[in-house]
Amino acid sequence: MATIAVTGSTGHLGRLVVEKLLQSGVEPSRIIAVARTPARAADLAERGVQVRAGDYSDPASLPAALAGVDTLLLVSGSELGQRVAQHTAVIEAAKAAGVGWIVYTSAPRADVTDLSLAAEHKATEEVLAAAGVPFTVLRINWYHENYTAQLGQYLSQGFVLGAAGDGRIRGASRADFAAGIAKVLTTSGHDNAIYEFGGTPFTLAELAATITEVTGTTVTYRDVTVVELAAALGQAGLDETTAGLFAGIDGSIRGGALDVDADDLQRLLGRPTSSLADAVRAAKV
Repeated sequence: MATIAVTGSTGHLGRLVVEKLLQSGVEPSRIIAVARTPARAADLAERGVQVRAGDYSDPASLPAALAGVDTLLLVSGSELGQRVAQHTAVIEAAKAAGVGWIVYTSAPRADVTDLSLAAEHKATEEVLAAAGVPFTVLRINWYHENYTAQLGQYLSQGFVLGAAGDGRIRGASRADFAAGIAKVLTTSGHDNAIYEFGGTPFTLAELAATITEVTGTTVTYRDVTVVELAAALGQAGLDETTAGLFAGIDGSIRGGALDVDADDLQRLLGRPTSSLADAVRAAKV
């Protein structure tokens, strides 16, 4: 059986992928959890998973982290502005280590979207395609948790504030995305494929209605302009650049950036993705 390495293994998505691999029957000793801080993966080590130190920003740490790896899941980094260099370092180290297949978590329609966060993903996809190593790109839509993590705020203020208009978001739970990724990692036929992973579409107005239905507390959607949203986010404590970035994302959603009509995830899972209502219920507990 191939040895599978998962980078970012102590992050939200990477951790779930490791769990899904274990649940699917992959021998723990064949899983390599690469982490910037290995101590945070001590529980995985106790279960027989190989835990190795590896830091995207420290290329010298990567050869040992990737030694003997057959398949690599490169979970995209979170440091905006640094990711192309970081991802390139991992891809180059993987090629040098003889990794036979690299799977990368990208952004929806990364090659054509105006979504600001996608530029680094597009550049990484180009580096990956030029590396000469078989690859698979998984373009991950929005996590339900991007919104349900703010459930308490929505309930206390009585509204969801956004600038997305009627733009649809084909979101799914992190667990569903992780299950789809694990399925790809443990099956064949994905060489040089690009998959769009998403779930059942919803608008922010539908998010508010779902919160109302599940919790019994009335929450509405308050649609504003991108400029107004940026100002509100600034008043909430975000710096000007970050506020502008997040407000701009809503503007892209309004234009359809996250409304990607594809069933790749559902096809691989062999089932529908979990519902937005389920996500709200889980966050409510």
